[in-house]
Amino acid sequence: MVINPTYLAVRTRSSRSFDDARKRVITSYREWLRAAPEVQSMYSLNMPVSAIRTKIRQEFERHRYVSQLKTVDVLLFNSHQEYQETLNFWKQLTHVLKYFRMEEDPKAKLPKTFIQGFLEGRN
Repeated sequence: MVINPTYLAVRTRSSRSFDDARKRVITSYREWLRAAPEVQSMYSLNMPVSAIRTKIRQEFERHRYVSQLKTVDVLLFNSHQEYQETLNFWKQLTHVLKYFRMEEDPKAKLPKTFIQGFLEGRN
């Protein structure tokens, strides 16, 4: 297998309007959903494709109400960066599984206060 670092590379650009940004977000979301079966097989994930797609949906929903165009552009850039790194197999299994840690380990949630985190030895 030949490694091609420019595979899936996209030129970074700013959105012209919120309508343009919306179209770019939907395109990115669809790319992620289509890649879910490939991600499952590449990383040998022991979970159904539907769980991966649900997590993708949650990650996009988390930023649904961002109202600044420049912030949307940065989030789109980060999304595509993660997409490229994931499909180029530049990540290890632990990097992919960190997104699913909350579902598997209920204790993985962040502590409510700084003191609780300090006493637990967490950052």
